[in-house]
Amino acid sequence: MARHAVFSSGAKIWKSLECAKSELRLDLTLACGQTFRWRETAEGHWTGVIRGRVWTLTQTEDTLWYYVYKNEGGAGGENRDQKKDSQKIDEEETQYATAQQDAEVEAEMLRDYFQLRVKLGDLYREWGAVDCHFKQIADIFTGVRMLRQDPTECLFSFICTSNNHISRIQGMVERLCQALGTPLCQLDETSYHDFPTLSALADRGVEQRLRDLGFGYRARFLQQSAKQILDKHGLHWLDGLRNVLYLEARDALRTLPGVGTKVADCVCLMSLDKSEAVPVDTHVWQIAKRDYKYTADNGQKTLTEKIHRDIGDFFRELWGPYAGWAHSVLFCADLKKFQNLKEMIRLKQSKKKELCEGNCKKFKIKREFDGHEKKKKPKSERQKKAKMSIKTEEV
Repeated sequence: MARHAVFSSGAKIWKSLECAKSELRLDLTLACGQTFRWRETAEGHWTGVIRGRVWTLTQTEDTLWYYVYKNEGGAGGENRDQKKDSQKIDEEETQYATAQQDAEVEAEMLRDYFQLRVKLGDLYREWGAVDCHFKQIADIFTGVRMLRQDPTECLFSFICTSNNHISRIQGMVERLCQALGTPLCQLDETSYHDFPTLSALADRGVEQRLRDLGFGYRARFLQQSAKQILDKHGLHWLDGLRNVLYLEARDALRTLPGVGTKVADCVCLMSLDKSEAVPVDTHVWQIAKRDYKYTADNGQKTLTEKIHRDIGDFFRELWGPYAGWAHSVLFCADLKKFQNLKEMIRLKQSKKKELCEGNCKKFKIKREFDGHEKKKKPKSERQKKAKMSIKTEEV
């Protein structure tokens, strides 16, 4: 049985792209709630599906390493010792050319998926220059990058997020793929499937099937949204939303069953190239109130459309055209699973405070010492005058 690839077992079968950890951290980017199909299959190794291919990713300080599996069930690097004696030279050249072409295609897939042409370090510096709170977070939470996901996968994954949490959403999305997606390969008894097509999701029997799998009311939203897209818009409608303005794309998505403003903003930001989209839920609302003293909600208890719009506008004005990317760094930093990293920020702040207080104390002692020396002068003068007076009387 094929196994998940591990970098230490043989680097030769891996391919690579230059990419510093400051530009991309897999552990943060793939586990912060913007995608639900990646699993850590070995320490620092993440396995998931991109465009119908199964990948394992890992990284060193300045390199992103990747391994792509064959869809027929074997690992891409296995059984490569072929009997070349029986092959013709032209066949070898064709295979080599095909392999080179595949390597270029795979590299471009990764660049596109992780949007590696966007210089994240430059954005972090820009955000930190205008936002001191972000600067504190960014010292620890480097490399949190927005993905450019397939719009169909992103939309239907986020329909599953209603009243849900990340680990449960991951389970739902996995069951959805296993039930309706095309099988790709099996590794260590784990089966990997492609994400279901719109046609598969729109099938009449899908709602009941998904209810049986524990999707509840979301089952109806998934099936009806897929059917509405196909009936009213066509197969390529979602991809076409990449070419329209942000608000137009968001409003179009909101016409679908189960898609509110927050889900629409997530899809815009994470798959439709709308970097200014700022998804606002109760979690982000709390961040705005706690860390940015946002008070424009007038003490309201529920998240309204107006609050959603106002918070989005507030962060867009603060961070600029990539506000959605900056928002995701803070969202990531606030997740419970990453609180050990956030504790490092508190420790750094505490050390800085202690150092500052220590310096202030030394400065205070020095000033007191200098002041004490100055006060001695008058006393010394008085003593001199007294001695002079005694001498005069004696004369």
